[in-house]
Amino acid sequence: MENYSIIIFILAIVIGLSAFADKAKLPYPILLVIVGVAIGFIPTMQEIEINPEIIFLIFLPPLLYDASFNISPKDFKTNINTIGALAISLVFLTASGIAAVAYLIIPEMTWPLAFVLGAILSATDAVAAINITKGLKISHKTITILEGESLINDASALVAYRFAVAAVMGSAFIIWKATLQFMFLLGGGFLIGFIMAKILSFILTKVHKNINVTISFMLLMPFVTYLVAEHLHVSGVIAVVILGLAIARFSKKIFPESLKNQSRNLWDIIIFLLNGLIFILIGLNFRYILEDIESYLILPYIGYAAIITIVALLIRMIRIYLQKINLQKAFQKSKNGKRKVSENALLDFGNSLIISWSGMRGIVSLAIAIGLPRFLEDGTPFPLRNAIIFISVAVVLLTLIGQGLTLPWIVKKINEIEEKKQLNQ
Repeated sequence: MENYSIIIFILAIVIGLSAFADKAKLPYPILLVIVGVAIGFIPTMQEIEINPEIIFLIFLPPLLYDASFNISPKDFKTNINTIGALAISLVFLTASGIAAVAYLIIPEMTWPLAFVLGAILSATDAVAAINITKGLKISHKTITILEGESLINDASALVAYRFAVAAVMGSAFIIWKATLQFMFLLGGGFLIGFIMAKILSFILTKVHKNINVTISFMLLMPFVTYLVAEHLHVSGVIAVVILGLAIARFSKKIFPESLKNQSRNLWDIIIFLLNGLIFILIGLNFRYILEDIESYLILPYIGYAAIITIVALLIRMIRIYLQKINLQKAFQKSKNGKRKVSENALLDFGNSLIISWSGMRGIVSLAIAIGLPRFLEDGTPFPLRNAIIFISVAVVLLTLIGQGLTLPWIVKKINEIEEKKQLNQ
C-alpha cells in the first residue's frame, strides 16, 4: 500500500473511531493509539517514514495556532506565573531528573546521552490531556494552564534537545551561552510572530469582506510564520503562538459573527483530523521501532521506561505542589499592599492534581526521538540511538495509556469531593 493510500486509510479509521469512542467509553486518543499499534502489526502494512521536520511543519503550526487563538489572553495573563513555571523551569527540571535516572539505571548510558533522553521526554502533550478530558467537568483555569503550558514548553524542550545532541557530537556545554541562545530563540520568535501578526492584520483589513480569501490567509499564515522563524533560526513555536494570540484579539474587533463561525467550523475539522493522525502515527510506528531492538533487551527497556515515567510524574507533582505553595505565599504578601498574584491565580488541591496527572508525552517527543542523528560527525553510529528511541516511544505509550486511562477517573473523584464540600457548606 502506497503512503498516500495509507494516509487516506488512517483518516477513514480516525473518523470511524470517533463515533465508536463514545460508545466504548474509552478516551479517544487512547483508542487511536491502541488501534494504531494493532494496525502496525498487520503483515502487509508498510512503514510510514516520519520526517521530524515535516511532522513539526504539518502538525505544530495549526495545533499551536488553534490553541493560542482560542485561549483567553486575560486568563493566560492571570495564570502566567504557573504557565511559565511548567513550560520553562519544569521542562529543564524534568530533563535533568530523567537524565540522572537514565545515567544510573541504563547500562552504557553517558551523561550527554542521558540528557538527550531527558530533553526528548521533557515536554508534555496537552493535546492528549485536553482530548482525554473533553466532556469532563474541568475548571476553565485548569484547561487554560494546560493549554498555556503546551504553547511554550515545546520551545523549551527543543532548545534543551539541541544542546544535548551538540554535547554528544562533541561540543562543550557552556551555561551562559546556552542561556543567551535560549533568550535569543524566544525573543526572536516573539518578534517574528509580532511582525507576521501585523502583516496578517493589514491584509485582513483589506480582504475581510471576502470570506474565502480571509479564511485562506488565516489558514496559511501559521505555516508561513513557522517557516520564516525557523529559517531565521529562532523559535517557530513561539512565533506561531504570538501570531495566534495577536490575531485572536484582532479578529474580535473586525470579524462579523458569520465569519467567526465559518472559520471556527473549518479549524475544528482540521484539528480533529490532525489529532487523529498524531495518535494513530504514534501507535503505527511502535512495530518498526520494536524491530530495531534485540529481543532480550525489550523487557529491560520497558522497565527503564516505566521507571522514567514514574520519575517524570513525581517531578511534575512536586513542582506543581511547590508552585501551589509559592502562589499562596505571594498572595498573602499581596494583602499587605504588595500585590503579586490575584486570587484567581491560586491553585487548589483538585486542579493541582489534575494538572500533575495530565503530564502525558506525545507527538513532539516521538518526532524529536525519531529525528536523532544516525551518525556522529566522525561517521560513527550515534551511540544507543535505538535504545533512546525505543525508551522514548515506550514512555509516550505508557503515559498516554496509563495516565490517560486513569485521568477521567481522577477528575470524576475530585468533582465528587468538590460537590460534597459545597453540600456541606
